[in-house]
Amino acid sequence: MNREAGAIGGPDEAGGDDRQRAYAQWNLYAVRALARHRLWVRFVDGTEGEIDASPLIFGRRPGVFEPLQDPKKFAKAYVADGVVTWPGGLDLAPDAMYDDIVAAGSRVTR
Repeated sequence: MNREAGAIGGPDEAGGDDRQRAYAQWNLYAVRALARHRLWVRFVDGTEGEIDASPLIFGRRPGVFEPLQDPKKFAKAYVADGVVTWPGGLDLAPDAMYDDIVAAGSRVTR
């Protein structure tokens, strides 16, 4: 995620404060790789849950995520700019993760 994405809204824009809060709530604070290509994540607002990334990584078309089939590479997940990231620039958008965790306590990426 680039820095411009973090600049959404602002007090001088209509609705800017609300959009900034919405953006901030799904910024990630922490991530931990778990067994079977799952991730535990915590967002800055304290929301936390598990993400099952195996369908994305082992699906019919893993594309750029194919290297993460190696558990050692998958385990290198970290947070950069509020997003789950791996070396080489791979990342997962946090907004859908957040919504699914709030709704169900977990997320299966596809």
